[in-house]
Amino acid sequence: MSPKATRLPALFIAGAAGLTVRALYERLGRFEISEASMTPTLRPGDYVVTNRSCRPVCRGDIVVFEHPDRSSFYLVKRVVGLPGEHFSIAAGRILADGTPLDEPWTTDETGPDGAWELGPGEAFVLGDARWRSNGDSRQIGPVPVEHLGRRVLLRYWPFERFGPVR
Repeated sequence: MSPKATRLPALFIAGAAGLTVRALYERLGRFEISEASMTPTLRPGDYVVTNRSCRPVCRGDIVVFEHPDRSSFYLVKRVVGLPGEHFSIAAGRILADGTPLDEPWTTDETGPDGAWELGPGEAFVLGDARWRSNGDSRQIGPVPVEHLGRRVLLRYWPFERFGPVR
């Protein structure tokens, strides 16, 4: 076998590995949590891995998205209102189409009262620590679902809190 023939499989493997790494790099992202709006689920100093997802957003998804008014400034929030819903906050409770939502991820009351008609391509996002949350849909309005493609998968630091984020 000639030296050229033995190099071809090695070049093929190296090329395939490079394409795989590039695809993972484009699909996965990592972020540091710098504020307390998602406590206790995520805390300042936590590092998370995100995944670009093609599936529709679901209630309870934790998403990372760019602030609509600040370039290269990312927010992490939870999806609570889904496309097409009549979404409201009344007396500290969240209602979707008039039905109170079960929110096992927070014990905080939500305020101030308000109502939103979510369009077919919009979602409502809030932090878990409602009284600490800035930059959620109460301030910036509903978020286009196409901006919510990054879902938080797992926390990798601090190591004692390593694992999937729910």
